[in-house]
Amino acid sequence: MKRRAFMITAAGATAGMVLLPRMSFAVPGQIDWYTSSDQNILDFWTNVVKPKFEAANPGITINLVDGGDSAGLQAIADRAIAALGTSNDPQADFFEGFDSRLPVGALDKGLWVDFSKANLSNYSKINPLAFEIDPQRENLPYRGSQVLLAYDTTKLPAADAPKTWDDLVTWIKANPGQFIYNRPNKGGSGGNFVRRAVYAANGNDTKLFSIDTYTDEKAKELLDPAWAILNDLAPSLMDGGAYTSGNTQSIQLLGQGAVTMIPAWSDQAIQAISQGALPETTGLVQLTDVGFPGNFSRITVNSNGVNKDAALKLADFILSEEVQGAVLTELGGFPAVSWDHVPADLYEKYKDVIPASIPVFPGGPWEKAINENWYRAVAPNVDPAS
Repeated sequence: MKRRAFMITAAGATAGMVLLPRMSFAVPGQIDWYTSSDQNILDFWTNVVKPKFEAANPGITINLVDGGDSAGLQAIADRAIAALGTSNDPQADFFEGFDSRLPVGALDKGLWVDFSKANLSNYSKINPLAFEIDPQRENLPYRGSQVLLAYDTTKLPAADAPKTWDDLVTWIKANPGQFIYNRPNKGGSGGNFVRRAVYAANGNDTKLFSIDTYTDEKAKELLDPAWAILNDLAPSLMDGGAYTSGNTQSIQLLGQGAVTMIPAWSDQAIQAISQGALPETTGLVQLTDVGFPGNFSRITVNSNGVNKDAALKLADFILSEEVQGAVLTELGGFPAVSWDHVPADLYEKYKDVIPASIPVFPGGPWEKAINENWYRAVAPNVDPAS
């Protein structure tokens, strides 16, 4: 469970109210920083970014606050927008993992800094793919994660690893029992393997899928051909059609040598290798026709923060080669900058996973349709709740 730090009034919290994280009034030179991300992200900022930044910027400190969940950050952002145009202190300078399109109306009112106009020295280094995914210049991408293929190089030489979807299908069929993916509602690695099959079934046209254009009829039209692909692959999977119960179990089976290849989140796979859960002989590769889905995490800086200038220094710092290299080595994420702006040794080590595309599959009704219909059409004998 994530750590929580909430401020509760002496009268107690009324049922249903949003509880704000514990905070103090702004201190000059202190960046009040908030996140609702998982503990590993908070640890990364605590153990890597904070000491490096403070050493490079004497007189500036980062006050790292776990905002609990997205509702907690929303409440802080609501307070910041209420303080716009007043002398009130929003008690916030920097948000990790928050979308600038929130709160509703915040962009129109100018709550968030437009990073393209903030004179950041490292802004031009950002990977253009990040802006193809999200062109919003009030969102600053700084780390990414994408599903890729992890495989045992002692059984499959890197030169023979599949590089396209068709190559992957051919390899799975030629090596029965050596591939497995998790059920799509039990983890994003298997879920995005299924979504990549959906792309393949529709001419690899990623633009066909949008929350705004979803209908049950369209979902059936676009998803049914993918079920045919996955049913055709099923006899060639581990145990003639087995599916793991999550991302971690897939990694465990690869680490134990039970299979030769799995789809895996890039950050989980890189961390598993660095921590010994996967051997150093594990290879990683991304498809070059259309990559597996993924996304970038972003930061936002509110325009009325007392320490906005210091927050912008921090925003620029996280795009530096030093920190972007640490995103790879310490966090297991992808850099947000183009790969020619990471240390040369890391570029060489991870060159096979540099994505040519990072498709983002919509959630909402599409997620529900994929999860429910996969069980009906592909794995009718598997209990969705198990």
